[in-house]
Amino acid sequence: MTPTFPEIVAGAAQLPDATALDGELAVWEEGRSAFEHFQGRLQRLDAGADRLARQWPAHFAAFDLLRLAGTDTTRWPYRRRRAALERLFTDQELTWPWALSPLTTDPATAREWLTWTAAGLEGLVFKRLDDPYRGSVRGRHKYKVLQTQRDRRGGHRIAYR
Repeated sequence: MTPTFPEIVAGAAQLPDATALDGELAVWEEGRSAFEHFQGRLQRLDAGADRLARQWPAHFAAFDLLRLAGTDTTRWPYRRRRAALERLFTDQELTWPWALSPLTTDPATAREWLTWTAAGLEGLVFKRLDDPYRGSVRGRHKYKVLQTQRDRRGGHRIAYR
């Protein structure tokens, strides 16, 4: 995907050599995730990719640290990897295209985040704080919002998968 997202490649200069992050790419429009623009960028290369990078820039939301300046962090517990990831953002003063995904251990905050479907949030990923990195989807659980609908009082009810 390197030729498709040149702004992410350019942003890699902000990271220490031999550093690897786990996260998600997203394209935003008017304060919400614009998946259709992200999809539209996937098939573009060269000049087309450069033009779309200016029109619909991607962001990389980092939620895990796999390697830091050549050190393999995958055996560390998530709590330690997350602390190192937060220090990386602070110490390197990372800016666009990098974004640090939010983290909470508070159930009320997580429930509030699940109401942010208007911003394009489709769900939350849960990881155990003491687990090593397990890759792919092993070791984490994703709760997706399936639908929202207004109840009679004007509030929203949310169904989860």
